[in-house]
Amino acid sequence: MRSGIIYAALAFFCWGLFPIYFHALGEVPPLQILAHRMLWSLAFLLILLLLRRDWKWLQVVRQPRVFFSFVLSALLLSANWLVYIWSVMNHHVIEASLGYFINPLVNIVLGYLILKERMRPLQWAAIGVAALGVAWLTWQAGTVPWIALFLALSFGGYGLLRKTAALGPLEGLSFETIVLFPLAAGYVIWLTVQGQNVFINTASDTTRWLLIMAGPLTAIPLLLFATGARKIPLSILGLLQYLSPTLQFLLGVWLFKEAFSADRLVGFVLIWSALALFAGEGLLRRQPAAAKA
Repeated sequence: MRSGIIYAALAFFCWGLFPIYFHALGEVPPLQILAHRMLWSLAFLLILLLLRRDWKWLQVVRQPRVFFSFVLSALLLSANWLVYIWSVMNHHVIEASLGYFINPLVNIVLGYLILKERMRPLQWAAIGVAALGVAWLTWQAGTVPWIALFLALSFGGYGLLRKTAALGPLEGLSFETIVLFPLAAGYVIWLTVQGQNVFINTASDTTRWLLIMAGPLTAIPLLLFATGARKIPLSILGLLQYLSPTLQFLLGVWLFKEAFSADRLVGFVLIWSALALFAGEGLLRRQPAAAKA
């Protein structure tokens, strides 16, 4: 249990600090960062697979249903990455954090609609309070918080596909990056021909190394998360999940000095209340089960 909590907490802590990393790549356009993230992630994952020397999983992806499910999950993951990178580099860290605060509640709704999981009354209440928070933010801003909603829905859809996937975390992520590799490689080659490849053109070796580090920085938190998730109950994992958007939110307010008015705070408080209701309900249900065990 203790090691599982440490692994999962480290994963969410790494994700929470990602805005600092993307801000350091300010001279690189978001789409180029995404392409390098795909390329260097695949390179890092192939090293891990070579060390394991286990390639039997490649037989599974020959099945059309498995293949196309991973193509879809790869596209959802890349779209989520691109919007998140763009939002951080365009001073929308707070709204991006909102998306990941909403994400656990999106997972509940998807489980209800797609997996036919039962929802308890307090879970419905949490969804309702969160919806009020999003509605308040929309009314105050005069526009729908599209960044937050897209991040929550795209990562929720990705999580749903990975939950029902036929491959493990390392193999699944490796195949997703293999699917995305031709697009990323083709785009980088085109940039090079056009003379627009920042990796080549930049005078900063730091920028080049930061782009190369996108591989392990992407893969390691995902592998830590997968390892921790196997060792701890979902209720504890759900509570730890809020570490990442909380860190992102604090970075947006204190480090990047993004505007955060009292009116906007009301919407966040509603969503935080929904999360507290959801987490508290899960813990209360878990205590009697633990007592019986």
